[in-house]
Amino acid sequence: MSVTQALLGPLLASGAPKPLITHYDDTTGARIELSRATAANWAAKTANWLVDEMDLQAGAPVAVALPAHWQTVGVLLGAWWCGAHITNDPKGAELAFVPASDLDRGTGAATVAAVGLDPLGAPVRGLPGGVVDYVSDIRVHGDDFSPLVPVTGDEPALLGMSVDDVVAAARQRAAVLGIGRDDRVLSTLEWSLPDGVVDGLLTVLAAQAALVHCTNLDPNRLERRRADERITVEL
Repeated sequence: MSVTQALLGPLLASGAPKPLITHYDDTTGARIELSRATAANWAAKTANWLVDEMDLQAGAPVAVALPAHWQTVGVLLGAWWCGAHITNDPKGAELAFVPASDLDRGTGAATVAAVGLDPLGAPVRGLPGGVVDYVSDIRVHGDDFSPLVPVTGDEPALLGMSVDDVVAAARQRAAVLGIGRDDRVLSTLEWSLPDGVVDGLLTVLAAQAALVHCTNLDPNRLERRRADERITVEL
């Protein structure tokens, strides 16, 4: 069972329409909310694209150099769903997901996927040859994913950690951080690999909670944000 199946599966079973992530960027004023079902659809499209167009096999290294963002949720969960090994080094990786504004971060990967990080998921225009636009490419793929070969718990998933290791770490850290079921978690943590993405994202999934992530948080809006989003836990 993949990281995605282990952590997202219970969320879908217990309430697919519930919010999974609400992403704020206080520099642009953007607020985007994804339900559990919508996040699963993005992940499924990503996984289908990786398998059908990128020919990705379980255990293949995939570099992810993306900030905390709702699109990054789809990238990570989609890659894990088909058994990818997430790394932070594009050299030797079969694919590197990088911000469209910093394509050099993908140097060394066999293929570079530009992620626009647009609040509404707009495509990226004018990319150089050899770089694919993540959002445009995945849109045509299905909203459901069924791996042809089941991902096993001993497959590498995150910087050498196995699937089972990542899932166990997420559950353990959720308990340590005091995140419980249906909590609403306010976070400004960067999703660095591995600790940042475990604490800032996977713990919330493991606890069946909801994440409110704030990029470039304006301190003057903090109290209002806590009240508006009914925050119960802060990271």
